[in-house]
Amino acid sequence: MDPKRWDKAVEIELGRTGHIHRVTSTQEAAEILLAKWPIKGGRMHLAARIACLDVLEGVQPPEYAREAFLAAADEAGMFVR
Repeated sequence: MDPKRWDKAVEIELGRTGHIHRVTSTQEAAEILLAKWPIKGGRMHLAARIACLDVLEGVQPPEYAREAFLAAADEAGMFVR
């Protein structure tokens, strides 16, 4: 099993209304934060990007990136389940 994979996926609404994307790993979250995030900037967005890097470099556990990703989604007003 990929050590960067999350124990529990995060489902977010991304792009057009009703399009739910299932995020299951730090790598996937990093790609979304960099290329598909609906708003640029924001304190939590930057913190989530840094958290993903920390996990990908082996400095933090995957849950660290997951929690930061959730905080960034909340900051952006995104639907999360």
